[in-house]
Amino acid sequence: MRWSDIGAEQCSVARALSVVGDRWTLLVLRDAFHGVRRFEDFQTSTKASRPVLTERLATLVEHEVLRRIRYQERPERYEYRLTEKGVGLYPVIVSLLAWGDRWMAGDEGPPLRLRHDCCGGTATPELACPDCGELIDPRDLSPVLREPGPAPHR
Repeated sequence: MRWSDIGAEQCSVARALSVVGDRWTLLVLRDAFHGVRRFEDFQTSTKASRPVLTERLATLVEHEVLRRIRYQERPERYEYRLTEKGVGLYPVIVSLLAWGDRWMAGDEGPPLRLRHDCCGGTATPELACPDCGELIDPRDLSPVLREPGPAPHR
């Protein structure tokens, strides 16, 4: 299978990767969550080449993860803002941050922390069961295939 065909797979992970499964895309999303909105600022932060960044931003706009908003007419300039679909990727980015903090931070430790603005505490993401509230360990989950039939409404 070619990478360009992965979005047609009957797998939600594969379909998601068809949109965000690229290192530059994940760095763009990281920056968008940190408030970056303009092309030049994304480029400075990610260090991606102009053509690569242009392609990644276009893909995120095409898939409605970001929306492109004109902020200047002459010359025409745009900024990129997260959509609701884009904000839905926050747990993914925060989970990657937590994994990197735990396994890749090195001797210096994590380069940044997440502060909960309501109480000032340091937030560490954890996955919990929405029914019972227990923290989830991957060994406590089992995949269950959806029964054939009509798709649930969204």
